[in-house]
Amino acid sequence: MTVKQRTLAREFSLSGKGLHTGVLVNMTFKPAPENHGFKFKRVDLEGQPVLDADASLVIDTSRGTVIGKDDVRLSTIEHSLAALTGMDLDNVLIEVDNQEVPILDGSSKLFVEAIEKAGVVEQEAERKYLEITRKMVYKDPETGSEVIALPDSEYNLNVMIAFNSSVLNNQFAVLENLDAFKTEIASCRTFVFVRELEFLLQNNLVKGGDLDNAIVIMDKEISQDELDRLADLFNHEHVEVKKEQGILNNLELQFENECARHKLLDVVGDLSLAGRRIKGRIIATKPGHKANTEFAKLLKKEIRKQDACSVIPCYDPAQKPLMCINEIRSFLPHRFPFLLVDKVIEIKDNYIVGVKNVTVNEPFFQGHFPEEPVMPGVLLIEAMAQCGGLYVLQDKEDKYSTYFIRIDNVKFRRKVVPGDTLIFRMELISPIRRGIANMKGLCYVGDTVVAEGDFMAQIVKA
Repeated sequence: MTVKQRTLAREFSLSGKGLHTGVLVNMTFKPAPENHGFKFKRVDLEGQPVLDADASLVIDTSRGTVIGKDDVRLSTIEHSLAALTGMDLDNVLIEVDNQEVPILDGSSKLFVEAIEKAGVVEQEAERKYLEITRKMVYKDPETGSEVIALPDSEYNLNVMIAFNSSVLNNQFAVLENLDAFKTEIASCRTFVFVRELEFLLQNNLVKGGDLDNAIVIMDKEISQDELDRLADLFNHEHVEVKKEQGILNNLELQFENECARHKLLDVVGDLSLAGRRIKGRIIATKPGHKANTEFAKLLKKEIRKQDACSVIPCYDPAQKPLMCINEIRSFLPHRFPFLLVDKVIEIKDNYIVGVKNVTVNEPFFQGHFPEEPVMPGVLLIEAMAQCGGLYVLQDKEDKYSTYFIRIDNVKFRRKVVPGDTLIFRMELISPIRRGIANMKGLCYVGDTVVAEGDFMAQIVKA
């Protein structure tokens, strides 16, 4: 069954203190277009830079998940991302006016409630999944953390935590599908050992901390006077120890295994950095933000591999083309030496496949380079763009032209030399609107991707 992408029906805002900075943070969650994904915009900085919720941008995991690029960073993103994923969303823009997402009550509950109130709407584009087809494993020998992915038709998670503590030793949590996230996981709060709390306070690392947004595990004997001192530091009424549970009496546990459930919440949030919804069973033992985000990086590699394999065009030189060079010339204004598509072998509703035979007689090889001829990367991009232009123009009755507006995420993976046959696959990322086409381009030699990029072009009547 086809599942459509989803976004918010309307925007909403939340405010709260950052756990580590203690600064008031305002967040606004906005609907976003198809294939946008989750992105954070730092509206407090010049130019309002945007950070993708992407595992490749993770720069720190010591006290939460932190993403950053250049001088822009954002901390403690995992609870908000868990809520977005748990509420079955795909595309959301989150505006933030500080360097840290507010801790709120230490869970995803308030995010989930706000999403419910705002509503969710379906979009036209289909949702893409990462389907786990083989066992995948990440291990951290230093911490003993292990994350495993196994094939499954649904996204479900098993989490086990283990601490060297008589109060909190082994706990398990299970989420059979995301439908249960709201009721079984979202409200589970973060936890901290009292020994860690003392260190954090001494080093001024929890300026926005509150005894009510974390379960405090009493893993060491501590006097009532010391407890009173801690409560005073947090501007909280005095608390006592629930000896039967080994926690402070400032709050009630919602589940006996609330700590394990919160770790599962973190896993959901961190794995969303892979950038695609998962179909598979995740088994996490002693998970932490480092292990979670490293595993998300493995998942991203698997996504790239699956995408490349799923779209490798089949090329039979004996096959009659859908467009020969003369037909191509009727659509494109380019001429020798700048017409870089020889034929088109396939056109479907959302993609086109074109071919170029690279010979030593290409004029650019005279200077690039005479002793070691290599096709310039910019011409690979130009050739893909021409192929995409054929897709856009092939059903137009009047004369139109396409002009680049933007090129993103360009990568050159292997050099192209005389004798190579280039196969271009240009796929429409979203429906063409207001004369703007967005396409994903892949350039192959055989079954190897040699170049790729994202293209945006404007369609203009000639």
